[in-house]
Amino acid sequence: MQTNDTLRLGGKEFSSRFILGSGKYSMKLIEAAVRDAGAEIVTLAVRRANTREQENILDFIPKTVTLLPNTSGARNAEEAVRIARLARELGCGDFVKIEIMRDSKYLLPDNAETVKATEILAKEGFTVLPYMFPDLNVARDLESAGAAAVMPLASPIGSNRGLAAGDFIQILIDEISLPIIVDAGIGCPSQACRAMEMGAAAVMANTALATAGDLAGMAAAFRLAIEAGRKAYLAGLGRVLSRGASSSDPLTGFLRD
Repeated sequence: MQTNDTLRLGGKEFSSRFILGSGKYSMKLIEAAVRDAGAEIVTLAVRRANTREQENILDFIPKTVTLLPNTSGARNAEEAVRIARLARELGCGDFVKIEIMRDSKYLLPDNAETVKATEILAKEGFTVLPYMFPDLNVARDLESAGAAAVMPLASPIGSNRGLAAGDFIQILIDEISLPIIVDAGIGCPSQACRAMEMGAAAVMANTALATAGDLAGMAAAFRLAIEAGRKAYLAGLGRVLSRGASSSDPLTGFLRD
């Protein structure tokens, strides 16, 4: 097993493989995610960064945490690129999560426009993490466009339904050399653990924590689950039989023999 197992993105190394989505942000959510879940990356919707009279999300994110501005609200590549450039001008750094959605009912990402935005921003020196519907051909296009990782949805945003797209995510993990960060729909620690057992590089969650009864307790549970899933993946999971059974002890050598 690896002893120095870190997540590498954009020239940075992270010991945590949990990423907090802050769409439902509150000070308690961010505090718990950093303190109890160990999050080292927190997303930031640029349009929410400084639009409230009483509070600014930037005031609650520790300076040691890497900001991942997202392009929430963008309907096409042009709008996403504009938001990313604005985030950099605001001092949010070169990391950016591309989110482009024309669909307002299911909030599914527009893969074609996402590839366009990724190519433009990667050429401008951004570390681009595109949110995408899990499709192998699109993932390959994103890799060619310069993405630093791909972030396939597990199930619809905010649904907490878990790995509905798990089989397709597994294909990406098996076929794409980029880190695969499972995003959207992860609703409980066991689902995060399963994603890590599959070989995902990291898991992003928001609603599962924000809607939990004990926010801090749930954050800690996610941390343990992600760490356990990663350890299991690195250790190598045991085989699965398609039918029948296999005794764990030999069926010979009883007392009478």
